[in-house]
Amino acid sequence: MSTALIRNPLVLAFLSILVILAAGEIISPGFARGDQISKLLTVSAILGIVAAGQCLVVIGGREGIDLSVGVMISLGAVLAGNVMSGSNGAIAPAFLVAGGATFLIGIVNGLGVTFLRIPPLVMTLGMTGVVQGGLTVITRGIPSGNAAPALMSFVNEPLFLGLPGILFIWALIGVLMWFLLRRTDLGYAIYAMGSNERAATLVGVPVRFIRVLLYGLSGLFAGITGVLVIGYTGNSFVSVGDQYMLLSIIAVVIGGVSLNGGTGNYFGVMLGAIALTLLQSVLTTLQLESWGRQLTFGVVLVLLMLLYGRSKRQRV
Repeated sequence: MSTALIRNPLVLAFLSILVILAAGEIISPGFARGDQISKLLTVSAILGIVAAGQCLVVIGGREGIDLSVGVMISLGAVLAGNVMSGSNGAIAPAFLVAGGATFLIGIVNGLGVTFLRIPPLVMTLGMTGVVQGGLTVITRGIPSGNAAPALMSFVNEPLFLGLPGILFIWALIGVLMWFLLRRTDLGYAIYAMGSNERAATLVGVPVRFIRVLLYGLSGLFAGITGVLVIGYTGNSFVSVGDQYMLLSIIAVVIGGVSLNGGTGNYFGVMLGAIALTLLQSVLTTLQLESWGRQLTFGVVLVLLMLLYGRSKRQRV
């Protein structure tokens, strides 16, 4: 196998999935059983959906990153849980309220990054503190809201071909992301501004508008993820989305999206989400403490950066 093939992010992500599955089966027989894989794919879908927004922000360039996705997942879950309050008829309004609120917060992030020239890391980290504080005041730190039974069934129970409905939603998002990035003028503009913002501006790309929109979409995906999270767990609390902030970034990097912007695709991110979920499951099987898992994820991120290189400009 050639060096170039080994360094291809999609190949690495796919091989990682196979290796982790094999390791998991050795450590815990039954790990790669069909029903177990279905459950792991459900968790992967939740991570993969929030990573879709992170992917767009990163591809858009200017060191784009959204550290507020975790707290926006928590906000989306709390809002959705209180709107639904266990009622199947309130599922659609829950998606609208949660997605609308987090979209607007994402727009504020984008305005701060674009017009106030606040570094993305600082802007989104500051927004994390603001939203986290607001959530604590509103919920008083206790679980708030309940998922509708139909939503829980959709997320957790087989819907078609033995697979839960959330996987079909994730597949649809994958198709829509491919179409957006590869078959629309907006997608070409996102890659252009991520590769060279000055050149994109000179040829008439509305860079400022698109950058604000990307942060809005990141917020929207986080809000949708929040609704799905409460569908998975049944209820929500103020820190339910915290784990997804770092994981969404690692999934994007595993998928081959350059943190410099301008390269990458969502299919790789989907593979990255699956590989990361499998790794997390294996670490849990080994009864590794939370701090140990976080340490492992951090090491994985650093190793990936060393492997791919921040200056890599190959579009995958």
